[in-house]
Amino acid sequence: MSDQPITSNVLIVLSCGTDNPNRSTRAFHLATVAHKSGKNVKIFLLDEGVYLARQGAMEHLKAATGDVADDLLTYLQAHDVPILVCTPCAKSRFIKEEELEDGFRLALASELIELSCNCAVISL
Repeated sequence: MSDQPITSNVLIVLSCGTDNPNRSTRAFHLATVAHKSGKNVKIFLLDEGVYLARQGAMEHLKAATGDVADDLLTYLQAHDVPILVCTPCAKSRFIKEEELEDGFRLALASELIELSCNCAVISL
């Protein structure tokens, strides 16, 4: 066992989008599991992951395990789990703030760094 304190904060960083439905869905699945176990969860989308922030992008996305991303998203939205979207990544892919799903918001790398210093980080 480590002498490090156990954190109740979990940050999931996702850098792939609809191009990798297994990893993308897994990020939302892990966020749901962490939240249901009482953790404070945040998701940070960057690179290709920002495509998932567009309204409707996750409607038909599912993993080989049968997990459905849209169902997981509905749970996270209902429980106000923050989903942060890398601002420069979104802008370079022509994703506008008004196109974002409910509960998603733009964020800068400085916020990702700040969060990662205070969380257990899972990167997919």
